[in-house]
Amino acid sequence: VQLQASGGGLVQAGDSLRLSCAASGRTFSRYAMGWFRQAPGKEREFVAAISRSGSTNYADSVEGRFTISRDNAKNTVYLQMNSLKPEDSAVFYCAAKQTILTAPIYRTRDEYGYWGQGTQVTVSS
Repeated sequence: VQLQASGGGLVQAGDSLRLSCAASGRTFSRYAMGWFRQAPGKEREFVAAISRSGSTNYADSVEGRFTISRDNAKNTVYLQMNSLKPEDSAVFYCAAKQTILTAPIYRTRDEYGYWGQGTQVTVSS
C-alpha cells in the first residue's frame, strides 16, 4: 500500500487542522492505521491509532484534542486536531499495518510496515 498524507500547514495556537492520509489499492480495510509525529531533534512518537474495526487509542498528550477516524470507502484515515499547541509542531506521518486481526490497536513504530511521506504542522504561539 502507498500512503499520501496531506492537510498540514501553519496555524495559530488554539486553531484546528484536519490531516488526511489516502491509501492506494483496494484492501484498505485490511490495515490498521496510525499517526506519528516527529519534531526536530526528537524521536518519532506515537500520536493516535485506529484498528480495522474502528477502535481508537491516543497518546496522553493529545487525548481529548485529537480524533482519528477512517473511511474505508474512501481509503482514507483522518486526524482531526483541535486546540493545537506550539508543542504539537512536527512532521506528521501516517502508517499502515496489514493484519488479519480486526481488534488490535498498534502504538509502536516497529509494528507498522508502511509509511507516508509526512506533512508539516506548525503551530505558532
